[in-house]
Formats: sequence, structure tokens, C-alpha cells
Amino acid sequence: MPDKLGILAAAGPLPGRLVEACRHAGRDFVVVAFRGMTDPALVTDDLPHFWTRLGAAGRWIGELKRLGVGTLCPVGNIRRPSLFELMPDFKAVRILTRIGFSSLGDDALLTSLRRILEEEGFHLVALHEVIDDFLAKPGLLTRLGPDEMAQGDIDKAREIAREIGRLDIGQGAVVQHGYVLAVEAAEGTDAMLRRCGPLARPGPGGVLVKAKKPQQDIRLDPPTIGVTTVELAAANGLRGIVVEAGGAMIIDAEAVRQAADRLGLFVLCLAEGE
Repeated sequence: MPDKLGILAAAGPLPGRLVEACRHAGRDFVVVAFRGMTDPALVTDDLPHFWTRLGAAGRWIGELKRLGVGTLCPVGNIRRPSLFELMPDFKAVRILTRIGFSSLGDDALLTSLRRILEEEGFHLVALHEVIDDFLAKPGLLTRLGPDEMAQGDIDKAREIAREIGRLDIGQGAVVQHGYVLAVEAAEGTDAMLRRCGPLARPGPGGVLVKAKKPQQDIRLDPPTIGVTTVELAAANGLRGIVVEAGGAMIIDAEAVRQAADRLGLFVLCLAEGE
């Protein structure tokens, strides 16, 4: 029998999906709900949970130990807090000290957090280790596929996504006809896609590529797409989405496929280096 799972619930719908999976499997769990990040709609009266600040690491680590949690699954979009919002306690200061207060990048913060949690005796797992059908698998998901022009945009967007990932900026880029329409930064993928609409050029639409950062631990904030991604891509003139197989999550792949086919987009999962 698996031990009690601690769900570190960041923003977005994925924490709720993990809660559903745990309930369906009969697995014991508790949700760590972070103020200003976790969707309040998730936290119902019948949900095993407690609220805390991300910066109150000493408190929520201690509470997880008191509750007998041995395994943790960070899930959802972790919005990078300002130092003022973080208000770090002693353990959080240890995290920040490792990366330097001036280097509060997403990956640096998450990597240091992972190390602290492992030092505290927790076992960290990725979402796909609990819900295995969320991990992107190689191949074309849709009826439509990329043509030669789209393939050129894919190649360029992948190169850009890798580079901004290496710099710990973001995970996505949009390219159309060889022109860079947008790169993802603090605003996230949805807002980035909305920016692309007014920038789109006449002719076939651009391509979104999402890729994990080269140094990224797949257990922490992996690139994720879902039906909303497809709908926003279509609404803002894109014609395709590419993610890395084995390095990204697709929420409800069948629903994503149906939405993309209906809206005339392709969704392609490429292996790293392919």
C-alpha cells in the first residue's frame, strides 16, 4: 500500500486531477494549499488539506511530517513570488541562500526546494508517476500534421525554447514564417498566446513549442498543455502545438485531440533531439 501522499498544490487544474486520481485509487493524501497560488475552488470542506504560505516552509514541512506524509508530488503552475510575498521563514531562507536572493529564477527556486525536501526525508514523485497517462507520448496526436513551412517554424521555436529554458526564463515560444511572435516569461503560456493574435502575419499561422528547461527536474512544474491551450492557440491564429515526448504533460489527451481536430490544429509530440 503506497504511503500517504502530500500534494503540493500550485495554480491551475492539475492539483484537482491528482486529487480525483487519489480518491479513485483509494490512496491516502493531504493537500498543501498555498495562499495566492492554489485555486480556492479545490479546497472544499471534505478535502484533507491545510493552508499555508509558500515561504512558511518550516511550518508546512513540519505539518507534513506530523501527518505521516512520506511522498510529495508538486503539481500545477508555480507562480514565482516576490521576496515580499515569500516572507521566508528559517527553512525558506536556507532555500534562498542556496540560490542567492538576486537569482530567484523559477528553476533555481524549485531545484533548491527539491533539495531541501529530500534532505528532510521526503520522496518526490512526478505527476506522471501517479497518473501515467498524462505524460506526452511520441507521435502525431491529430489528423493534421505540419507541412514544410510549419516544420521550419517548429525547428526555430524549439531552439528558442531550449535557450530561454537554459536561461531560466520560460518554457515556450511561438514562431510564424520564421518570425518570433512571442516567448514565454513570467506571464505564462495563456497570456503569451493572447499576445500573439495582434502580431500574427497574413498566411498560415504560427506554431507554439513548449519544452522543459535543459536543467529542469521533470517532477517540478513540467511544461503542460490542455484543451484551453488548444483553444487559445486557435483563437490567436496559430495552427499547431508541439511538446516534447517524455518531457511534457498533456491534460486529457483525447479531449485535446478532439479540440485540435475540430479547430484545425495539429498537436505533435517530439522526442528530445528528434
